[in-house]
Formats: sequence, structure tokens, C-alpha cells
Amino acid sequence: MSSGTNSPETPESPETLAQGTVAEGYEAVREVFEETLAEERSGHSAQLAAYVDGRRVVDLWGGPGIAGDSLVGVYSSTKGAAHLVVALLVQEGVLKLDEKVARYWPEFGSAGKEDITLRELMSHRAGVIGVEGGFTPEEMADDRALAARLAGQRPFWRPGSAFGYHGLVIAALTGEVVLRATGQTMHELYESRIRAPYGLDLYMGLPEEQEHRFLSTQPMDPTPEQKALMRQAAAGPDSLPGIALNRNHPVHPTDLETFPNSRAVRAGGNASAAGVGSARGLARMYAAAIGEVDGRAPLLTPETAAEFAQIHSQGHDLVFREHYAFGVGFIAVADAMPFLGSRSFGHGGAAGSQAFADPSAGLGFGYTRRRFGYPETSRTQSRRLAEAVRRAAVSAG
Repeated sequence: MSSGTNSPETPESPETLAQGTVAEGYEAVREVFEETLAEERSGHSAQLAAYVDGRRVVDLWGGPGIAGDSLVGVYSSTKGAAHLVVALLVQEGVLKLDEKVARYWPEFGSAGKEDITLRELMSHRAGVIGVEGGFTPEEMADDRALAARLAGQRPFWRPGSAFGYHGLVIAALTGEVVLRATGQTMHELYESRIRAPYGLDLYMGLPEEQEHRFLSTQPMDPTPEQKALMRQAAAGPDSLPGIALNRNHPVHPTDLETFPNSRAVRAGGNASAAGVGSARGLARMYAAAIGEVDGRAPLLTPETAAEFAQIHSQGHDLVFREHYAFGVGFIAVADAMPFLGSRSFGHGGAAGSQAFADPSAGLGFGYTRRRFGYPETSRTQSRRLAEAVRRAAVSAG
């Protein structure tokens, strides 16, 4: 398969046509990708990549201003990188999922959090979704600052009794555990153990020398009907969703649509939501998690991958206010995309990115979009793309 051009220039061909390459048998994936580019009203740019059994079989991009090697904010798809760090440490016996968090991080063991285990925390069952009064913009760019504030926070529900997405803080919490257990930050371990060895175009803290490749996130462009639905579903700043999204800060509530557009946020690398990367980087990371890539051994054993993929929290999510299913940290993606293998695991992001591993098909999948997507539109698109890729992978296998 040819690699295609990586030119950062806007393609001369129509914006609805995909640039890049697909392997033989994956031609239908290009067609579906082009359909998604044409669906939105204007300015939609996206990337799609997939690996099967360690070989890149899909490498596509399209839309104004984007190239195959462009970097965009991937939002909560960053969590996949953070959870892989924890999975590696559990696999090596450095961390134990059923150990109390307070054993690693004594300051956390207060205000009703004394008995929370690492497994409960990673399964979004701890109830430590934010803090009273919210975080400042400076804190939002610094996981250590987030952890220091969260250490004394009383949970917003009884730990273990329910679950809710710890959207902006989960990797600050687990990152503090990692630091206390190893003496290294989540960012340092990701860089030395995962990103650099496997050559991933996915950064947890974007270096200055890579800034020229970054494309800022564009605002959502919903229809009037979608805007009405969004207003109807909007949560108050002091509700559980408001706290989890840091909408409760009285002066500087977090604006998710522009979150990665701040250089301070990109450089600080909030490991829950500030990752910057490409579809190639996301797909290659999950390919490396489950299989050999370029002669390098898989990051995870099948046993570790299965444990982290196993559903731990399923049902009504108190923050999302809808049905969700989580494994250990990762989203149990087959719950929403039942055409995937049951042991699939991954994570999507607020702007519409999606990334996962499907061990049963040897598949690593990555999708990014530059525009902050209306949720149902971007979910539908990523599901269709994932289904097309998996169908081709199974047929070609």
C-alpha cells in the first residue's frame, strides 16, 4: 500500500473527496468516508486511519486545510493513552487494581474517599468528578494542580453506588497514583514507554516544535433544530454534568469547543482531554496495544487487554445522563457498536474523535475531526466508518 502524500496544503480536488490511500479490499471505506465529508453543511475536515494485524490499511483525510499528518485536539480520546499507561503498570505488578487509592496517595484518603480502590476510580465509580466552585483555567492545564484540589473533595455520590463520567479529571487522579507509585508522571511514562518507541503521532503535552502542525478546533455548526435540542438538554452549572465539565467556575467556566485552542492547555497536556494527535496516531496506538507493529511486541498481553475491556460500569451514567458502559477506564465500545468484538476497548472525544482496538479482528481504529461536532451527527458518522472498516477487515482476513 502506498503511503500517499502528507502535504499540508489544501487538496485541489473537491473537498468531499478523500485524499490518501486504502489497501485492496477497503475501497468501500473510502466511499463511506467521502459520504461523511459531504453530509455537513460546510467546512468539515476529518482523518481516518486503521491498522489490521499491524499493517496500516486505511489512511484517509479530507476537507479544507487538513492533511494526513495534521494534528488536532482529540479531547477524551487522550484518555486511551493515559489508561494504557496504567494498564502497563498493572500488567507489571507496579499497581494493583484492587488496592485502595489512598495507599498510593495518602492525601486522597479523606472526606469519604478512604476505601475507594483504583478499580473503582478507573471505572468512574468514585464520584470525584470535580470540585466545589470549579477549577481556574491555569488549573485545567495542570494535572498536578487538579489532583491537589481533588484530594480533599467529598465525592458527589457514595463511591461504588453508581457511576458517572469523570470527564476532565480521571487522568489527573490516576496520574497522581502513577506518580506516587513510580516517581514519574503519566506524561513521562507515556512518552518513554509508548509514544516514542512506537512512533505515535499522539501527544500528551504538545512540544513547541510540533505547533506548526496543529489545527485549531472549529466551533460546532448545528442546524436550528439541533440548537433547540441542545438548549433543552443543557445542564445547570451546579448540576453533576455542570461540575464534571467545569461549568461551575463563577468567572471562567470551561468552554469545551475552544479547550485545545489554548497553547497553555496543549503544552500542559491535561491527560483527560488535552491530547493532540492524528487519526494515524490513534489507530497505531491501539494497534500496538494488541498486536505487533513494525517488529515491536504488543503493549498488552491478551489477559491484560481482556481485564481492562471487561465491563465494570453499565447502565445510567449520572453525568452523561444516558446509557453508557465502561471497562477499566476504557469505554466498552461494543456496547454502542455491537458489530465490534465483545472485548473491544477504546475511547472517543467530545469533538467527535473515536479510537479503539478490536482484538478479535486485529483492528486498531482512529478517526478525528477538526470541527467540534454535534454529538449525534459525529457519533453516527464514526459508527458508520467503524462498521465499514471492520466489515472490510473481516472480509479481507
